[in-house]
Amino acid sequence: MNDYQEKSNYIKKLYEQQSNLDQTIAHQMMSSEKLAFATSQWRMMWRKFIRNRTAVIGGIVILLFYLVALFADFIVPYTLQQRMTQYSFLPPQRIHFFYEGKFQPFVYGIKGSRDPNTLMRVYVTDPEKRIPIRFFIRGEPYKLMGLFPANIHLFGVEEGIVSLMGTDGQGRDMFSRVIIGSQISLTIGLVGVALSLVIGAFLGVYSGYFGGWIDNLIQRIIEIIRSFPPIPLWMALTAALPSHWSPLKVYFAITVILSLIGWTWLARQLRGKVLALREEDFVMAARLSGASNWWIITKHLIPATFSHIIVISTLSMPSMILAESALSFLGLGLRPPLTSWGVLLQQAQNIQVLLLYPWLLMPGFFVAISILAFNFLGDGLRDAADPYTV
Repeated sequence: MNDYQEKSNYIKKLYEQQSNLDQTIAHQMMSSEKLAFATSQWRMMWRKFIRNRTAVIGGIVILLFYLVALFADFIVPYTLQQRMTQYSFLPPQRIHFFYEGKFQPFVYGIKGSRDPNTLMRVYVTDPEKRIPIRFFIRGEPYKLMGLFPANIHLFGVEEGIVSLMGTDGQGRDMFSRVIIGSQISLTIGLVGVALSLVIGAFLGVYSGYFGGWIDNLIQRIIEIIRSFPPIPLWMALTAALPSHWSPLKVYFAITVILSLIGWTWLARQLRGKVLALREEDFVMAARLSGASNWWIITKHLIPATFSHIIVISTLSMPSMILAESALSFLGLGLRPPLTSWGVLLQQAQNIQVLLLYPWLLMPGFFVAISILAFNFLGDGLRDAADPYTV
């Protein structure tokens, strides 16, 4: 009788433990489900995005590029107009950061002469002349962000020259020109993508939502634009610009031209997305409640495709930068005194010059880095736009 009671108590105890364990598991599952329901889609997208290291690195690089472009005139030691003809085609200088065990950045002096055999200008460092690099030094005046007059530069020298990327044939500092040129190369992508977003988003959503003859008309226009080879089309449109236009007008004209050509891909993508969304229950409920087509498009369909729009716009930025660089490289885009990466690459057209002065190809390195960073960021955003997939 005692053995039976002991076994009964033991089984009862096991049953209570199993019941408590089941309740704990069920409570945890309910808590996780409540947490999943409580988490917004944007927060889930953000969590998935920060787990993608390449996308985060790409985003950080792009952020640094735009911060540098914003304060470019302060960061660089020279302005675009400064010419030091005695240092034409100077190779990149080496910066020494420590002297006698202390942090004292400096460069050695430069002596220039002519090679008697090739008549080329050659430079020899003078190890006996040490030129210290000063921070927050006064230099040529400029307008910070194009608004505030200033003359303080992040670093510079009081005599001689400091050139991190060498100089061109007119003695202009390539580092200063590349950093200041990033303002146009990066902003033309932003402005161009913004304009193409406005055109492509509304035409793509309208095409997918209404269908019928509106859809056919918009799709035929897209097919006509996409049937032309892009570079000859850009060349034809930019060549039609008046030669007497100011550089500022040419800049905005190039931006508009790139936008008028670049919206087709976004419109096609959004059309396919809206074709599926217009049959969803929330669209039908809006129709039955008496909402107008404009209300449905602006309050329901465009917000529903907003993550898709962000991804496509991020992936469109590299094509805008490449388009401007290609047009300016061919001499059909921006022209001096405006400076962009494409304008700077015009100096690298001659293979002989490129072999003798390879540092003139440095702007192409920045173009490649920016395009890779935008592609990494776009891939990460594309994966994060669907947070429910593994």
